[in-house]
Amino acid sequence: MSEPAGLYVHIPFCLTRCGYCDFNTYAGLDQLSNRYVEALQREAELWAPEWQDATFVSLFLGGGTPTTLKHDSLVNLLRGLRSTFSLEPDAEITSEANPDTVDEPYLARIRRGGVTRLSMGVQSFDPNVLGALERIHSPDSARRAFSAARRAGFEDVNLDLIYGANGESIESWKRTLEEAIALTPEHLSCYALTIEPATPLGRKVAAGLTPAPDADLQADMYELACEVLAMAGYEHYEVSNWAKPGHRCRHNLGYWEGRPYLGLGAGAHSYRDGRRWWNVRSPQQYLAMVSAGERPIGGDELLSEGERRTERLLLGLRTAEGIPVDWVEDVRADGFVAHGLAERRDGRLALTDRGLLLANELVTELVE
Repeated sequence: MSEPAGLYVHIPFCLTRCGYCDFNTYAGLDQLSNRYVEALQREAELWAPEWQDATFVSLFLGGGTPTTLKHDSLVNLLRGLRSTFSLEPDAEITSEANPDTVDEPYLARIRRGGVTRLSMGVQSFDPNVLGALERIHSPDSARRAFSAARRAGFEDVNLDLIYGANGESIESWKRTLEEAIALTPEHLSCYALTIEPATPLGRKVAAGLTPAPDADLQADMYELACEVLAMAGYEHYEVSNWAKPGHRCRHNLGYWEGRPYLGLGAGAHSYRDGRRWWNVRSPQQYLAMVSAGERPIGGDELLSEGERRTERLLLGLRTAEGIPVDWVEDVRADGFVAHGLAERRDGRLALTDRGLLLANELVTELVE
């Protein structure tokens, strides 16, 4: 029986690079896009023999902004990947999108071409917060893009939101949540703004030009999201993710459940049988290696049994289903339950909303 797996495809191109972004993304390299798409297909062929025993249940086009590609390039890429790998007939196929890179004809074309799910980087419906995040779209363009997705036939749409940017208040965050809910997306991802030192925003914070996010305020914003989204009928199924029943992201669940996954593209990560590896980050180096017939691996690691156990705990406790109760000593689990951080149900230990906010710290306690 074939092994279920996930396929991730990294598209590193963006219209602009936001000051907080630490992903492997680049503005001004669109001239490489045709060669890059060809290289993705070639890399897929280099990996195909080792993954012929896997059935891919999900494919995620991430970035960067995949919708900076011409729609025919994106559709042809999907067609090529389907011919190279074994994808389930009803595989979940997600593309990330920036509101300013899509319109109804574009979205209709990629929907007909096989994309089943759209993940849109909205971040906020407050113009001041978008400015602080250096996002170039407006709240209105986000609303227009969402409406275009619906008209194009998308029945599974995620909105990405970020909370805790400079100047954002709890009231502003509540309005963003309410405006997002009013659009009735099937899925919402809400992430606390984190400061990465190597980013422009990280350097501004280090220089004292911009204040760091207020951790207490972010905790309040997180609790507000839990409350507001629950009242709107969204299931809180992972630390930062909420979904209407039946619309959990199958691809991301694969990461949290420890399923193997193959990453294609510059900087993409892969995992299988306790081994993790990652591709070179530079798009130019990636293109050179693939054109020479080399797998573009930049490094790898083999996880020890202890490291694998820590990951199983961390990833499992990030989800609403939690972990089997026998993975944790009763005396430790009792402490979490007594403090309202976890609960036992159906033979599993799962964190409460309050516990999910502290998931990393709790796992550290468990493995010490």
